[in-house]
Amino acid sequence: MSSDRRPLILMSPAILWLFALMVVPCALILVLAFFRRGIYGGIEYIWTLENLRLVFDPLYFNIFLKSASVAGLSAGIACVLGYAAAYAIATMPRRNQPLLLFFAVLPFWSNYLVRTYAWIVLLNREGLIVNLARWLGYQGELPSMLYTEEAVVIGLVYNYLPFVILSCYAPLLRLNPEITEASRDLGASAWTTFRRITLPMTVPGIATGFVFVFVLSIGNFVTPALLGGGQFQMIGNLVYAQFLTANDWPFGAALSMVLIAVMLGLLMAQAVVAERASGLKKGQGNG
Repeated sequence: MSSDRRPLILMSPAILWLFALMVVPCALILVLAFFRRGIYGGIEYIWTLENLRLVFDPLYFNIFLKSASVAGLSAGIACVLGYAAAYAIATMPRRNQPLLLFFAVLPFWSNYLVRTYAWIVLLNREGLIVNLARWLGYQGELPSMLYTEEAVVIGLVYNYLPFVILSCYAPLLRLNPEITEASRDLGASAWTTFRRITLPMTVPGIATGFVFVFVLSIGNFVTPALLGGGQFQMIGNLVYAQFLTANDWPFGAALSMVLIAVMLGLLMAQAVVAERASGLKKGQGNG
């Protein structure tokens, strides 16, 4: 066996798996987006651009913008909390870091639905938070926390926060401590060192975490359905409804393709950020 062919042969099972279960279904969805829905459901194989035009109708485009704003807010909050947690873990003694990372990813050991239903128990009018407020002496009527946009954001941040912690922890751990020590020796304050050295060199981890949370949140339909209570729709719920309720597969496929295009754009942007940060590290290392 030629040594130059060995990597390709070893990669071929994974490539075939991804091609069969990701590339082919996405290609079928792409083709389906250009056909028409039948009068009684089903598909009429008549070429049309009507589905893509309908995606940008104000009614549906506003749902897309709403989904993007919720996903962006969730990703932003998760990045702030996740980076702070990752920074705290990375500055701990090495022997304690595995245990702290274990607790950070511990929620992944339970089912996603169970974690989401737990927030229903916490946020409802007779839930733990309300009872705790009453136990502390609060007698007024608490504002509704469940079935709101804020509840959806809380659920998304909670469920996807470990992704941000892991993605930020890796570059923080690889950060050369001699660089920050040199900055402090030259008279920079701790905040200046963090702002001008630590943060720029760990931007790829932040960008990766943001993309993880944003991509998973914008297409999510479970959390908005359970914690949002149907009070507002996100694009994931709309796609779900088109395929399983309205029986309009072509329009659902068009919505899916626009969503995939946005995700690919974000992944490309994240790759650019990582490449620029890599160049920054090399420049600082040469300096």
